[in-house]
Amino acid sequence: MPIAAPGAQRAHTLSDFDFSLPPELIAQHPASERSASRLLDGTGESPVDRIFRDLPALLDPRDLLVFNDTRVVKARLFGEKASGGKLEMLVERVLPGNEVVAHLKVSKKPLPGATLYMAGGSRGGFQATLLGRWPDRDGALFHLHFSDEPHALMEKHGHVPLPPYITHADTADDAQRYQTVFAKNPGAVAAPTAALHFDEALLAQLDARGIRRASVTLHVGAGTFQPVKTENLADHTMHSEWYDVPPATQQAIADCRARGGRVVAVGTTTVRTLESWARSGQASGDTSIFITPGFEFRLVDMLVTNFHLPRSTLMMLVSAFAGYERIMALYALAIREQYRFFSYGDAMLLERRAA
Repeated sequence: MPIAAPGAQRAHTLSDFDFSLPPELIAQHPASERSASRLLDGTGESPVDRIFRDLPALLDPRDLLVFNDTRVVKARLFGEKASGGKLEMLVERVLPGNEVVAHLKVSKKPLPGATLYMAGGSRGGFQATLLGRWPDRDGALFHLHFSDEPHALMEKHGHVPLPPYITHADTADDAQRYQTVFAKNPGAVAAPTAALHFDEALLAQLDARGIRRASVTLHVGAGTFQPVKTENLADHTMHSEWYDVPPATQQAIADCRARGGRVVAVGTTTVRTLESWARSGQASGDTSIFITPGFEFRLVDMLVTNFHLPRSTLMMLVSAFAGYERIMALYALAIREQYRFFSYGDAMLLERRAA
């Protein structure tokens, strides 16, 4: 369910978050240099066209940048059933005991107990045994047991799970560029894309300016690409993802507040993590928070984010953060000025405003 503040604000519907995007603006490859992407600075009254490496000059030394340090795993696997029917698997989550939760793309769904032969099966690959559905017998995901440690198998046999709007097969370049330079904790099947713009030189510039950094973890799931299908947003079921806000980050945020600084979230996944912690009081666990206009933000003051899919939950989140009318105007400007959209695209800098 959307979490909204009480008040008289008009209830938005799915159609409010639609827009027309020329296909040529969907970035198929990253910029030649991470920090050479464009940055639409939407913090002032008039938007300013900048380069991403300008970011340190737009922040105050009292500010705190919070990153998502999740690491994208090679979660896309190909295999076949015992009958020879081809299948594609996308591992969503790794469980104890060499078990995983995954999406399956296959002509006929296998039954519990079936053996799947992945990446060649007995011919140099591995086997996966279907245990059932997830999270219950009617769940959309599949619960499987791998014949060896899942992360090692994915690293050896898997493919980078590029988003559905990137049309080329994954390459060695994607393995490097669809990953942040500070990726640490493996578990994501999609990159925290706003952080892809940071390189070592830019991090050094932030350090030289005295701007502090902290990290959270949210393992981004494939549900981040799940389309909203209900016109009434309250009817949408949000996907669940695991997050963690470590004690060092909790202290860094308290210190930032004490010195009068701003909490700057790098990416919508960081926003979801911090606001989940702020609302629940739980520093670690699963979140299915759905942020729509009217939401009361408790922690995040500024946001670095990429441009998002129309009619997506992420469009709703940034509209809640910076104001619906302002976001739609910024998107229209970005399209006119031919900014690059989505995971490998350009970025924008926003500040929290009343809706």
